[in-house]
Amino acid sequence: MNIGTLSYLAGFIASFLLTILLLISWRGHPRGRWLIAACGMMTVWAGSIALDEAYGVLSTPTIATLEILHTYAWLVFFNKLLHRGGHSRVVYNTRIIRAGIHLLAWGLIAYVWGATGTGSEQVFQSPVQLSGLVGLQVVGLVIIEHYYRNARLDQRWRIKFLCFALGVLFVYDFYIYSDALLFHTVREDFWAARGMVVAMLTPFIAVAAARNPDWSVDIFVSRQVVFHSAALLGTGMYLILVGFGGYYIEYYGGEWGRVGQIVFLVAAALALMVVVFSGQMRARLKVFLNKHFFNYLYDYRQEWLRLITTLSEGRTGLSLGERVILALGQIVESPSGVLWLRESGGRLVHRASYGDPEVDVPVISADEPIIRFIREREWVVNLEEMASHQELYEGLSIPDWLEPYRHAWLLLPLWGKEQSLDGLVLLTEPRTDIAWNWEVIDMLKTAGRMAAGYLALEEAAGELAEARQFEGFNRLSAFVIHDLKNLVAQLTLVVRNAEKHQDNPEFMRDAITTVDHAVDKMNGLMSQLRNSSSAVAAEPVNLGVVLREVIALRKKQPPAPELAICNASLVVKANRDRLASALEHIIHNAQDAAGKSGRVRVSMHGASRGAAIVEVEDNGCGMDDEFIRTRLFRPFDTTKGLTGMGIGAYESREYIRSMGGDLTVRSEPGKGSVFFFRIPLAEEESGISMD
Repeated sequence: MNIGTLSYLAGFIASFLLTILLLISWRGHPRGRWLIAACGMMTVWAGSIALDEAYGVLSTPTIATLEILHTYAWLVFFNKLLHRGGHSRVVYNTRIIRAGIHLLAWGLIAYVWGATGTGSEQVFQSPVQLSGLVGLQVVGLVIIEHYYRNARLDQRWRIKFLCFALGVLFVYDFYIYSDALLFHTVREDFWAARGMVVAMLTPFIAVAAARNPDWSVDIFVSRQVVFHSAALLGTGMYLILVGFGGYYIEYYGGEWGRVGQIVFLVAAALALMVVVFSGQMRARLKVFLNKHFFNYLYDYRQEWLRLITTLSEGRTGLSLGERVILALGQIVESPSGVLWLRESGGRLVHRASYGDPEVDVPVISADEPIIRFIREREWVVNLEEMASHQELYEGLSIPDWLEPYRHAWLLLPLWGKEQSLDGLVLLTEPRTDIAWNWEVIDMLKTAGRMAAGYLALEEAAGELAEARQFEGFNRLSAFVIHDLKNLVAQLTLVVRNAEKHQDNPEFMRDAITTVDHAVDKMNGLMSQLRNSSSAVAAEPVNLGVVLREVIALRKKQPPAPELAICNASLVVKANRDRLASALEHIIHNAQDAAGKSGRVRVSMHGASRGAAIVEVEDNGCGMDDEFIRTRLFRPFDTTKGLTGMGIGAYESREYIRSMGGDLTVRSEPGKGSVFFFRIPLAEEESGISMD
């Protein structure tokens, strides 16, 4: 496959992709239709020439006709633009131009087929044919110049790439045909390179189509694709130049040629690496492409996604403050910055730095003139603009605390709810020149509001976590106080009876036992308050033994509970003190509900699915469904007046649930209540056959 075939094949692929893209995006406007027709003709022309270069299958008149139609299609498209475009003035009669183009093109086609027939002689030997082709190129250049010169100044940016691309194409063809007219043959190198030239010009046509919505061709060109394509194109051109340089060094270097070539190639590779990995060069290329190839400076969809990802991505190891500086700096290619956040007193306190801003200002007073100016005007302050255009800032000068820092560039306010100044970001000078306009300012303001929202959310999350810690401590304190109240009641009963039975040895032994139990219980409560590991550790506990101990303690209050155990070997994994406390709360409530003349019965038996069941039954007044649903397990809701705290049932259920079990109740008014503890068995007991 020769070079000509590869060249025209590249032109065919590029123009074919452009034609497909235009067809998919076309919305029915006539000018879009003529653009598609011109690109389609260019595709047919490039593909046919590539086929002829490879296999020589086309006749001389066919090649000549394709050449004429290729130019003719673009002239017709430009004439449509000239006829309908919004120009400041019109110099030519477009009907005469259109008629002249049709007459010249179709006359040439008729001449080609009439003069050469279907022979296979060399293409473009006829001076008449070559003169006609040169004339078509001249007409094309005149139309392009007229179209661009007479377009309004505010519309030239839309058409400049189309005029540039087709101007290059017409000039190239003009040179080929005029050279062939002088020397009676087409130069093979220029002919072979033309397909590659067409491939290089198609991106410019695509950009022009994207910039002209009145053509109804809605083309989306990815900025990332353009950026990487431009980088690859530049790298390729650089490597070609390096190759030529190395060749000539070796060719003319004599004895030192080979060594010089190696040194030159290594130096070129190092230079390429420096450029490729240079943030400043990438920033300049990005800004150049956004400025000259796209309608807007930013791809807002991509910028918004990048902004959200940067602010919310915590796996980078950066704090939220550092991520805020990074996200805002990326918008304007700023490499570093500083963040200050507002305290309750109004002053701004240093929160984070990113990069190497070389700015050390720990606190900014709320009364600073520049801070008052930002609050009043809601501006993004450009310090360079402030120094050169003081009239825009009402005579405000750069503050003293920023004077030593020559790299300081932007002061970006972070606005919170109700237009409160929640923070301030200082960004340093960008890596490349940034067009300071309203698009950049609005983008920074919008991003600043989003960053302020993330900072406020983080602060609220911190306050919520702190509140939860206090809530947990308060809840634990309430449980401890509840248990202390029960212990105080027991000790009070001992003190009251001591005057009557102090000479009774049996009473003294029972009193000492009660006091000893109270001491152990209070030590356990103190351990819980200190959050010691022993207080929360779970271990295998014989449930029957715990129940007997609880019943023995509760027998001091009438009615004394009755205990029935069907399986005394059931073992559960729990904290012994907390399990006993949970059981004791419910039994105590049952005694209060039954009254001194009532009955309380406690039973324990096994159940299926590896759990033990403890039932606490009383014949008290009972509860209705509404009370059970809305008040029974609600903390700090009690029916005992000042003597109760309303957390016993809630604490019991929460602990049993933390073990993987549950506490439920069945009750009817006037018929008493039954509480059901479902407590998971320890692993070694889960295989026991239950009754």
